[in-house]
Amino acid sequence: MLTRTRDLTQGSIFGHFRALAVPAAVGMVFSTLYNVVDVYFAGLLHTEAQAGLSIAFQAFFVLFAVGIGLGAAMGALVGNAIGAKDRDGARLIVAQGLAYGLIATLALMAFGAWMGPRLIVFLSTEGGYRDAGIAYFNILLLAVPGFVLAFGANGILQAQGDTVSMQYALIAAFLVNCGLDPLLMFGIPGVWGGIGFDGIALATVISQTGVMLYVIARALRTDLGKSLAKAAFRPQAAPFRQITLQLLPTSFAMIVMISAGFVIQFYLKSFGEPAVAAYGIALRVEQLFLLPVFGLTGALLPIVAQNFGAGQPDRVRTALFDCWKLGLAFMCVACPVLWFAAGAAMRGFSADPEVIRIGVSYLHVDGVILPAYMMLFAINAFLQALRKPIWTVWIGIYRQAIAVAVFVWIYVVVFGLGIWGVWFGVMTSVLTGLLLSLFVAHLVSKPLIGGLFGHSPPGVVVPTRPAN
Repeated sequence: MLTRTRDLTQGSIFGHFRALAVPAAVGMVFSTLYNVVDVYFAGLLHTEAQAGLSIAFQAFFVLFAVGIGLGAAMGALVGNAIGAKDRDGARLIVAQGLAYGLIATLALMAFGAWMGPRLIVFLSTEGGYRDAGIAYFNILLLAVPGFVLAFGANGILQAQGDTVSMQYALIAAFLVNCGLDPLLMFGIPGVWGGIGFDGIALATVISQTGVMLYVIARALRTDLGKSLAKAAFRPQAAPFRQITLQLLPTSFAMIVMISAGFVIQFYLKSFGEPAVAAYGIALRVEQLFLLPVFGLTGALLPIVAQNFGAGQPDRVRTALFDCWKLGLAFMCVACPVLWFAAGAAMRGFSADPEVIRIGVSYLHVDGVILPAYMMLFAINAFLQALRKPIWTVWIGIYRQAIAVAVFVWIYVVVFGLGIWGVWFGVMTSVLTGLLLSLFVAHLVSKPLIGGLFGHSPPGVVVPTRPAN
């Protein structure tokens, strides 16, 4: 069935958020539950397996970040072209984006085979959980095409107002994963003994490849993707340059973000294996409470992109503030629930009292800063849609590289606060990073749309060529 492009430059912005954010959030629910299932089944083996899963995913996220960057690039570039009524330009970006993703996956798999095991060694101490993490990562490399191309195709769909296709794909992947994890881990009694912990990685490869195939098929059935000639997919320098200029800052910002995880893992390994496992589990719990936020900020990008392309700065500003209003309303419920449910959530994944204690301490601090995360994610989507993703890099370098390293060191080493010092370092970096983000977003958007809080100055013209 052909998917029609949704015009986000007209009508109620709240209505567009409802139409786009709800399916995206539902899809993210199942994406997070997908990861929760992996953590649960790893816990059936031992804490060592959960710790190995945690450090392996940290290393894989470096490759994963390119897929996120490609999705953001497609959402911004295709969305801007739609808003500007440049159908031919949008169709060209669709074809070139898919070709770009295919080439990128090959390079990433080669790079990951060299980089991944070395990074895992750096993040861990000698022992079974390091070996488990390396084995898991090596199998997970086969899922790189599934993640990168799926994100790229989803960016194409989101730019046209379709967040439902990815929702369906993620629901199906979750259900498949629920069956494949125990089957591949434990096998069939009396027939096959399974492959243990490595089965979790293989289940991810199979299910994510299915997501990729479905989402690409949906993208090629849209207004922009249908009947594309083979020649349109042949790499061209100009579109590849546009995609790269939009992708690199976003991907690098994500890599910088994961560097904060590296800093945290580096300090946590000195507190023992339970600390590493607790952090990995707590992150999955945190993601459950951020799901509506991911849906909102995922919807914000195409809404801002289309209206910016159409030269409607007032609607661009309104979209950002409506996103914040909806996000803060949800946080009024989510934060108290997270605080009181932290213990029960951790006990759902581990029976180790030390793992539970450490995880609860992180989630209590995390419950205080969830609203700040929401506003930060919205600003990142806002800057990407304005084709200014480079600023997300500078914000990320401060918050997730410099600030985390400095503040964690101060609280842990100087003040001697132990593992609480790690959590306080994270909190301080997030709050100060939000202040910096607000300042940067206003400064960057002022010549484009009149800033966050003002009116469009006379003569403001939306650029027709992608900006760096």
